[in-house]
Amino acid sequence: MKQYLDLCRRIVEQGHWIENERTGKRCLTVINADLEYQVGENQFPLITTRKSYWKAAIAEIIGYIRGYDNAADFRKLGTKTWDANANLNEVWLNNPYRKGEDDMGRVYGVQGRDWKTPEGKSIDQLTKIVENLKSGNDDRGEILTFYNPGEFHMGCLRPCMHTHNFSLLGDTLYLTSYQRSCDVPLGLNFNQIQVFVFLALMAQITGNKAGIAYHKIVNAHIYEDQLELMRDVQLKREPFDPPKLNINPDIKTLKDLETWVTMDDFEVVGYQHHEPIQYPFSV
Repeated sequence: MKQYLDLCRRIVEQGHWIENERTGKRCLTVINADLEYQVGENQFPLITTRKSYWKAAIAEIIGYIRGYDNAADFRKLGTKTWDANANLNEVWLNNPYRKGEDDMGRVYGVQGRDWKTPEGKSIDQLTKIVENLKSGNDDRGEILTFYNPGEFHMGCLRPCMHTHNFSLLGDTLYLTSYQRSCDVPLGLNFNQIQVFVFLALMAQITGNKAGIAYHKIVNAHIYEDQLELMRDVQLKREPFDPPKLNINPDIKTLKDLETWVTMDDFEVVGYQHHEPIQYPFSV
């Protein structure tokens, strides 16, 4: 929690005003932020200075793991995070690759589970990583990337958190996640939950111990219409101790994650929080 608040203060106090072309809004921006999450010690990085809807964040990462390309599938899991980008983005609505209502195109998990080669074949990046880690093998390339410039035009949004690099030291699994852009008041809480949960799940299904998750952000920003709420409300609140996350131990394989897992398989214990803050969302 401290590192989250420190980043927010850094942006408020040291950020530069940047005009964002996609949203048409100004934002206070800093370059480079490094966060760490103690997954092995189960220090769940859930924001306590406002209420955080953690189930939606976990549902989204499960949807990525499953390779979903439709906002309706994400809603069934328990999150509406893709509704706006799939259905309210004017550029995407006029894109010839859009297949209809709720279609997201070839973004995020689609690339992770179905990366197309120049020969037209499909590469399932995640399955390769899971199989290697289950056998205790780290080839220094246990990388899941969603960033495919050759297909940006075929999706509603370029990936923000675009690459996850797993590393195995003995029987302890680590994760380094890279993010090109981060809406700190809204997106970061989701993103840090997902980095934590992704490492915890991957360790569990590959039979390894969870170590530390490293989260590297390039462009961290607060939009102009979010600044007052961050500066005058959230940053004036005292944080509570971090809660714990319990994951159903019956989740043992990638197939389990692909088929029957729901949000009922996750439980947060000891979550104290302040009142919610309704930050504006930029499509």
